[in-house]
Amino acid sequence: MAKESNKTIVYSALEVANICGVVNQTAINWIRNGYLTAFCTPGGQYRVYLDDLVDFMKSRKMRIPAEILEMYTKNLDKNINVLIVDDDIGLNTVLSKYLEREFDNLEIVQAFNGFDAGAQLANKKTNCVFLDLDLPGVDGFDICRRIYTTEEFGKPVVFVITALENGNIEKQLKEMGAAEFFKKPLNLLEIATTFKKHLSI
Repeated sequence: MAKESNKTIVYSALEVANICGVVNQTAINWIRNGYLTAFCTPGGQYRVYLDDLVDFMKSRKMRIPAEILEMYTKNLDKNINVLIVDDDIGLNTVLSKYLEREFDNLEIVQAFNGFDAGAQLANKKTNCVFLDLDLPGVDGFDICRRIYTTEEFGKPVVFVITALENGNIEKQLKEMGAAEFFKKPLNLLEIATTFKKHLSI
């Protein structure tokens, strides 16, 4: 069965108003003023595609209901590229398979050392990176620094995964720009929940 596209899921102005917590006329005004992209039915009724609604709500920093966000992420085309960088082949593969099972809109690439990670980042321009710090070759600190100080990798969101215990590490990496910091052994449910939150970036 083909997956339903975000361009086939539509809402009326009243449904948009209910989702956004406003009156119907406010939603109509958003549409008429060009703030919210919509189309007109032959009967003159406004309709809004799911992805246009989510884009509008994100631009206004509105709270997106969980069921709307879940529908949006599940119906995205396969265009979110994720790079998992960890020299522990078993852990790398477990995390890769788990994310693929939880999110059907991902393209996952794996790297097992720092040199391969750099090459994949340059070639793929990934959206998100799960980055181990203690890597053979180029270490994770250097990769994280290069992500946020150069344009060569396209500024992906970085999720750090590490077994290192130094208390200053998390502070240093978040100051560099890392979005999240996960300690090993990993809590996969926590990772999925946090990752889902960042899919709306």
